[in-house]
Amino acid sequence: MWKSARSCTALLCAALLVTACSGGEQAGTGARAAGKVTLSYGVWDATQQEVMRELAAEFTRTHPDIAVDVQLTPWADYWTKLKAAASGGAAPDVFWMNGPNFQLYASNGVIRPIEERVDTSVYPKPLVDLYTYEGKLYGLPKDMDTVGVWYNKELFDAAKVKYPADDWTWADFKETVGKLTDEKKGVHAVGAQLTSFQEYQYNTIYQAGGYVITPDGKKSGYDDPRTIEGLRFWTDLIAAKQSPDLKTMTDTAPLQLFEAGKLAMYWGGSWNVAEFTKNDYTRDKVDVAPLPRGEKQATIIHGVANVMSARTEHPAQAWEFVKFLGSNAAADVLGKKGPIPAYNGTQSDWVAAHPELKLQTFLDAVPHAIPYPVSKNTAAWQEAELTHLTRAWTGEVPVEKAAADLAAGMNDLLAKE
Repeated sequence: MWKSARSCTALLCAALLVTACSGGEQAGTGARAAGKVTLSYGVWDATQQEVMRELAAEFTRTHPDIAVDVQLTPWADYWTKLKAAASGGAAPDVFWMNGPNFQLYASNGVIRPIEERVDTSVYPKPLVDLYTYEGKLYGLPKDMDTVGVWYNKELFDAAKVKYPADDWTWADFKETVGKLTDEKKGVHAVGAQLTSFQEYQYNTIYQAGGYVITPDGKKSGYDDPRTIEGLRFWTDLIAAKQSPDLKTMTDTAPLQLFEAGKLAMYWGGSWNVAEFTKNDYTRDKVDVAPLPRGEKQATIIHGVANVMSARTEHPAQAWEFVKFLGSNAAADVLGKKGPIPAYNGTQSDWVAAHPELKLQTFLDAVPHAIPYPVSKNTAAWQEAELTHLTRAWTGEVPVEKAAADLAAGMNDLLAKE
């Protein structure tokens, strides 16, 4: 299952600068190599390996001269291995890409832009934007995820609190958390997590009308007063003891606290469905609601894209495979066995797989979704986010001070990109 886009982003600039956009035929030219070709396809999720192999076999059925070798590298090693392979000019012909690393690979010529005209209207626009660099599209969206509020119905019932409404607001959320904390039982309303910005801080920043980074990737938004209000949303919860403190959440992740019945709510993504439906405790106790509305509605959207190596020896065949993976037919298969497919109109099977949950919530969030904020070296300023905001989460400095320091540090890093 897709993990938070933030975690484990790689610092690859120096290594990738040695790569060059050379070798192979231009994708989309229609050129074909003689004889049978085997494409390597790099993926990181073992739970999707079977469906990826199924898609590869279906592609070969309709393209008998092209075989596909699905190569699984676990997430913990994926970016390290890919960096080494790309530096040596031996990256897989086609591989999975995520938002935080995309611009780094595109700007260093590691992946090949898509030259053929593509109907991108079949995918959510924020995902198309996420994988576009300097006006060129580099990947076709494979899947997508948005964020909602998972809640424990049993804890809500015990506190005699109504379940979240579809149109609830920040004010409603704050009223709700005030009724759900029970220190005697060791239960908190929610966890104000700091290490998973896709589920937490980025959402409230945009809901408050703020921003993380300007669209051109040149300037931080952390010193904007509205951004600071989006951060204060979380530090206020810790100060009011409606969330565990940072040390507690560092020792035991909020996901684990939620699954142990110690948090009444958990801001999480569509990727949590498999986790919660398999867990013995949460299986019959949870449901999901939309994120509460602040000044505006907003959720971060992210998703994996399939991209082509700039050095593939089989660019025409690699493009045919990427095009197939981005098709309606492939999305139909993915929706039955994997995450939410990105192809518009193919998500009904994913929703229908768990009728006991309001999974339509995640699809209804797409119209007001914001692309995951990135730049050429996202990982560098994400480290700065943790360094500076940890001081606000522990109460060492006011959130305004931490945000101002972060903005200054982030701007310095962006100036070096």
